[in-house]
Formats: sequence, structure tokens, C-alpha cells
Amino acid sequence: MPYASQQDLIDRFGEQELVQLTDKVNRPASAIDPTPIQRALTDATALIDSYVGKLYRLPLSTVPAILVKYACDIARYYLHGKAAEKDDAITRAFTEAQTWLEGVSKGLVTLEAEGVAAPQTGGGSVRAVAANRVFTRDSLRHL
Repeated sequence: MPYASQQDLIDRFGEQELVQLTDKVNRPASAIDPTPIQRALTDATALIDSYVGKLYRLPLSTVPAILVKYACDIARYYLHGKAAEKDDAITRAFTEAQTWLEGVSKGLVTLEAEGVAAPQTGGGSVRAVAANRVFTRDSLRHL
């Protein structure tokens, strides 16, 4: 199940942008084609899962709002294709999402996912056991 919907994309980026990105049939573009949008959202979800799945059970029981935002940013980047490289804002949003997801996968960022907690890192104790002493005061007295 995707982390974001077509409506989330419309709410964030506007219907006109999605019409221009997806309607390849009509000129001028006049309607949103849901097929490329669903493909982009599915691809964005797969990317997110590849990071989040390292520490959390998938599918997440609740989707944090930040994942909806990043899913939209990633899907938008995918919808723009090679043209995204020419738009600094779109590329920057994608890079920010990817950097944040790397933080999640490394345990640096914690998600509020119901019933799933990130494994504890560190915090263990070290115990050292020394062997019996070879030389003691008593054994050196006789020398």
C-alpha cells in the first residue's frame, strides 16, 4: 500500500502540474492520467520500504505524516523523470528524502510506528575477566 495518494500529490503540488506530467494524449493537457501517478507512488513506496524495512516490520501499522511528505517528494521526482535534474527544488526535495531515509535505516531517526520499536543500539556492558596472577608478593619473596 503506497504511503501517499494521488490526492496527496494534488494537495502538495497542484492539479495543473500533475496534468502536465501525466496527460501525454491530449494537447494541451487536460486531465490527470492515474497510471503514471500510481506507478510513481508505488516506486516511491518501494524505495521507502527498502530503508524503513531494515529496522521496522512492514507494512507499518500507522504511517507517520513525514513519510507521506517524502513519498510525495519522491513520486514527484520520478514523475518529472530526467527533467527533475534541471529543477533544483525537486532534486533537493528528493535528496532530502533520501538522506532522511538513510538516517532511518541507520537508526539515527526514529519513526513513531505503533507496536514496533527500533532495536536498541549500544548500551550493553563490558565485562572483563583476568586470568590468575602469575607473580604475587608471596611468590616473589622467595627470590
